[in-house]
Amino acid sequence: MKKGAPKPDFPVVLHEQDFFAWTKAQAQLLREKRFDELDFTNLIEEVEGAGEAEKRQIEMHLETLLTQLLKWKYQPGARTSAWRSLVEEQRRLLAYIVEMSPSLSMYPAEMFQDSYLAARLAAAKETGMDAALFPAPAPFSLQEVLDEDFWPLEPSCAR
Repeated sequence: MKKGAPKPDFPVVLHEQDFFAWTKAQAQLLREKRFDELDFTNLIEEVEGAGEAEKRQIEMHLETLLTQLLKWKYQPGARTSAWRSLVEEQRRLLAYIVEMSPSLSMYPAEMFQDSYLAARLAAAKETGMDAALFPAPAPFSLQEVLDEDFWPLEPSCAR
């Protein structure tokens, strides 16, 4: 081993102590094609984790969008332009994630029911309303939720 060369366990220790520095070091090793020095165990986990993070982002944005649409439907007197902007932003972010990772295009449909159940609880908590006031089956479809022109009407109005 050359003088000043990192110890064999250096990448693993760096990963635990300074993640950002570890990512920079791994990128540099890849650029220089120094594959024998890569921290493959952590590198594999981080690459897989990046993909899972995309799925978590879809779940988070879908739940937020559903929560806001429930509140929009059941609290018409509280609607604001900031609220409308939040709904529009969630729709844009979901579309962007799917555009950048087309293999996740079916994931919102897979998570729709679970996200709606979580959104019902979140809407109840945020509004102070009883969760039972929000219907158990979603009052709108995924297609409607993602449609930029869809804005649910209050319960007393026809859908």
